[in-house]
Formats: sequence, C-alpha cells, structure tokens
Amino acid sequence: MIKEETLENANKSEEVESNIDKNDISQNTTDEKNEDTSKEISLDDKIKKLEEKIIRIYAEMENQRRRYDKEKDEAFEYGGFSFAKEALNLLDNLERAKFSISNDESIQDKNILKKIVSHLDIIYKDILSIFKKNNIEPINSINQKLDPNLHQAMLEIEDDNNEPGTIVQEIQKGFLMKDRLLRPSLVGVSKKKTESNNENDEKTLKSEKKQ
Repeated sequence: MIKEETLENANKSEEVESNIDKNDISQNTTDEKNEDTSKEISLDDKIKKLEEKIIRIYAEMENQRRRYDKEKDEAFEYGGFSFAKEALNLLDNLERAKFSISNDESIQDKNILKKIVSHLDIIYKDILSIFKKNNIEPINSINQKLDPNLHQAMLEIEDDNNEPGTIVQEIQKGFLMKDRLLRPSLVGVSKKKTESNNENDEKTLKSEKKQ
C-alpha cells in the first residue's frame, strides 16, 4: 500500500512539474511575442521620426534657396540703388546752376547766357536719358493728387482753381528705380482760400475801384 501511494504521489508531482513547464514555456512564448511587437513599434516610430526630420530639413533647404534667389535677384536689379540715389545730386546741382546763371545780372551778353543755359539743358537731358536706360525715371507730380508713397508735401498754396491736395508746385523732383522709390518729390499742394483772405481780396478790389 505504501509503495502504491508513493508511486501515485510521484506521478502527481511529475504531472505538476510538467504543467509548470508548459506554463513557463507558454509564458516565455508570450513574452517573446510582446518583445517582438515592442521592437516593431519602436522601429516604426523611429522611421516616422526620421521621415519627419527629413521633411523639415528639406523644407528649410527650400526656404533658404528661395531667400537666396530673392536676394540674388534684388542684388542684380537694385545693385546700383545707392549710386543712383547719390547721382541725383548731379541733376539738382545742374538745375541750381541753370537758375543761378539765368538770374545773374552780371552776364550782359544775352547770347552767351542762352548758350550756357542750352548746354546745361543738354547735359541735364543726357543724364535723364542714361537714368532711363537703367530704369530710373522721374515721378510725375504737377496736377497730380498727393500720394504719400511718392510725394512729400512741403507747403500749402491757396488755390481755388484746383481741388485741395492737388500738386501745384514741384520743389524737388522725385525718382523711381523700377518699382522702388529712390526719393520722393518735394511739392506744394493746393488748399481752399480762407474766408478772411477772400474778404481781404474783396476789400482790396473795392479800394482799387474807388481810387
């Protein structure tokens, strides 16, 4: 009897051990599967991150290329901007010289005066022609509406013949280089006469008639 019980106990222990071994094997298999899955997920994440990084780098390179192309085009089109701006002083000085000579009473010979003025006009027109070939052109001002992007009002002139804000005097000519402002035109604009001035004009007229 003792031997039979011993054999039964031994068989039971073997069965328990075999069950434990099976459980261990299945658990190990499950763990291995989980590890494989986690590895696959981490690889996918890495690939996605790399793809996003490449896209960002490509976008930055593309933006940098566009900026470079824009700067290159601007350098080509407006490279002489500073030089052109300084060269406008030549035109200003020519106009001043012409005005000064034309009003110089010491020049008695009118023919000589006309020749000097005509030569200055030729030089002035030649400079304008050179400017035009390089896309530098004067701004139209007289009889135009004041445009803050192109004109700078220096004074107001009472004038009932034009709408307020109309340019009636050009003090200094402005210029454009293509679509960029080299310098604004300095101008005088019209404004309506005040009532006090109108009354003074009427009084002046009446006094003149009485005389």
